[in-house]
Parts: sequence; C-alpha cells; structure tokens
Amino acid sequence: MQMYFSCVNLLSATFSKILVILVLQLQLCLWFCIPTYTEAAKEQLPAAENGTLKFPGLFAFGDSILDTGNNNNLATVAKCNFPPYGRDSVGGIPTGRFGNGKVLSDLIAEGLGIKELLPAYLDPNLQSPDLPTGVCFASGSSGYDPLTPTITGTLSLFKQLELFKEYIVKLTGIVGEERARAIIANSLFLVSASNNDILISYSLIARKLHYDFPSYAALLVSMASTFFRDLYSLGARHIGVFSTAAVGCSPFDRNRGGLLRECLELELEEAAWFNSELSSELDYMRTNFTDSKLVFLDIYHPLLDLNQHPHKSGFQVEKFGCCGTGTIGVAILCNEFSPFTCTDASKYLYWDAVHPTERALRIVASQILKKYK
Repeated sequence: MQMYFSCVNLLSATFSKILVILVLQLQLCLWFCIPTYTEAAKEQLPAAENGTLKFPGLFAFGDSILDTGNNNNLATVAKCNFPPYGRDSVGGIPTGRFGNGKVLSDLIAEGLGIKELLPAYLDPNLQSPDLPTGVCFASGSSGYDPLTPTITGTLSLFKQLELFKEYIVKLTGIVGEERARAIIANSLFLVSASNNDILISYSLIARKLHYDFPSYAALLVSMASTFFRDLYSLGARHIGVFSTAAVGCSPFDRNRGGLLRECLELELEEAAWFNSELSSELDYMRTNFTDSKLVFLDIYHPLLDLNQHPHKSGFQVEKFGCCGTGTIGVAILCNEFSPFTCTDASKYLYWDAVHPTERALRIVASQILKKYK
C-alpha cells in the first residue's frame, strides 16, 4: 500500500512538472478597434414565466469550468478533445469540454433557456446564427495571472478579450450596431479564472517565492478588477463572477492528503481568503458602476459541501475521479487507454482528477441560477 501511494505521489509530481516546463509562445494577434459603450442599452429585460431573468445571450470567460472547446487546436497539453471525455453527452462525442458531459457554462445557458450548449468561439464549425445568443471564450488552465496561461500554453484573459472584440465586429455585421449593443448590454457574462492561479502559478511556480498568499491574492484581485472593467467598457452590464472552487479537495490534491486522502486545508484556506477579497472588490465596484449588476457566484461552499457530505446527494465516490485510477488522470492522462475507468460516472463526484462530473455540476448550477430569480 505504501508503495502504491509513493507511485501516485511520483506520478503526481511528474504531471505537475509537465505543466511547469511547458512554456509555449502564444501567437500575437491583431487588435480590433471597437467603440467602448459607456451606457447600457435601454432595452428592458423581459421576465421568463418561471420568474428567471431572460437574457438574450450568455458569454463565458476564464478557465476549464466554463471552457467548451477553445483549447482543441492550441499547442497545449491542457485539452480533452478525445475519449473518454464527453462520453455521457448527446452522441458521446468529445468536444473539448473538461468532463463527461456538459460543463457549468452549458448548464447555466440551459437553465436560463438561452440554448442547450454554449459553443466555443474557436470552434471551426461555429455558424453565424450561433453568435447572437452568445459563445464561450474560456480556455482551460487559464487564469487572471498572465503567468498561468503562459505556463500552460492556453488563452490569457487578454487574448480572450481580443477575441470578444473580434466577436463584436462579427455580431454587428449580422444584426447591426444598435441590436449588437442591446444584446451585449442585456446578456449575462460569466467569469471563472482563479483556480489555476492558485494551483499552478502560486503553488507550483515562483510566485510563492515573491509573495505571501495575502499579497498574491491582492494581486489577483487587482488583475480581476481590471478585467471586469474592460468587460464593462465593451458593453457588459450583467457580470457573474465565480469564486475559486474547493481546490484542495480534488482527487489530484488529495494525493497529498495522506493515506485517508483528506482535503488539503492550506489550499482550502487560501481559496477562501481569495474569495473573500474578490467578493469585497465586487461590492466596491457595484458602488461605482450603478448601471450594472455584478454578482459573486459562490461555488466554493457548494463543492466543499459535496466533498464533505457526498452521500447526501447520492455520490458514492468523492476521493477518486471516474477516469483511470482517479488520482492523476486529467487531460492527456485521462484517455481511452486509461485503465480502470468507471462505468457509471453518476456515482462519482469527480470525472477526472480535477473536474467534477456533469451530475455534480448540475447541483452547483441549480444553486447559481437562484441568483437570477
């Protein structure tokens, strides 16, 4: 048994080093001249029959919690457009979503009645009719800290904003400037971008050598605030910002939790600290952007509760992921040749070593949607 956990720890460290040493040069992209919108469109938001606000579209920025396939054609190991990813989706086809089915951005779009699936903006099969109801710009393994996507070879938030500017040009060409502004002003924008900053740039890389965690959290909050202001300047008026997840409880983190594979208290405390600072920043921003709605969306506590009391929600396994051995299998280490992959992911809280199953995310999404009732 001791030899088994030694092997797990060795493999865990090896995978971490893969992410650390993979520093890829992202291609420089063209800037697009987009007018900034200082006033939200006056079009009122109609209420749906169930009392939920009716948004014309949804846009997602950030990391793998929301990514629906933007990493597929990037030179990065942080991709999952291969089996068994997506095996429980319609058709069982891997699309680049980090899970066995839908991810959180899909589930919220579905719950709000916008669309069943939120397409990735970089999907080569994206069609013009998809644009008015929103797309996803998120990139798995990205973060607020620009060091994070540099390490992982994924799309920085700066690059995601550039793609959004490109999107605005395309949308304007389809529906006209006035309607495009109304769509953007009345749509919901989701942002999730702190998990990898804490797990990779701080815990594994040199940021820890230069910052204690409160200082690094303050840096992240400053970067996050700048990003929210940039979204506002481009017309966004309804912004939902996700907290950091219960990062210390993923199967990958539990590899360092001893023989009982307990959650890592230090990482949970760091996540909670950052979440408190981020929430306070959003409170402050609301006093300055009175024509907008900025909402802090807590996924930390729902996921922590699922980890601490999995059987209340019918989960049988929370310390291991469904894919492979359930300890280190994520991205390229979770593939169709992975041994021991489970047959029923609905019994598992986590699909791979990092990402929750669709069933777990549905529970979280149902709580998030209450914010907009």
